[in-house]
Amino acid sequence: MLALTRKKGESLVVNNNIEITVLEIRGDQVKIGISAPKEVPIYRKEVYLQIQNENKAALNIDAIASLKDLL
Repeated sequence: MLALTRKKGESLVVNNNIEITVLEIRGDQVKIGISAPKEVPIYRKEVYLQIQNENKAALNIDAIASLKDLL
C-alpha cells in the first residue's frame, strides 16, 4: 500500500486519467473528490464487496439450476 500525505486542495493522479482531490478535512473525516472517465466504475468498498458477494451468490444459483436441468 502506498501512503501519501495531502493537504486540503491537493490531488493525486492514478493511471493518468483519474484524479483524487482532498476537498475538506473535518476532525477524523476527509472528504474527497474523484474525477474519472465515465466508463470507470467507482464504489465505496463496502458497496463493492456487497456487489461481489451478490455476484458470487448468483453464479452459485445459476450453477445449481444448470445441474438440476441436466438431471
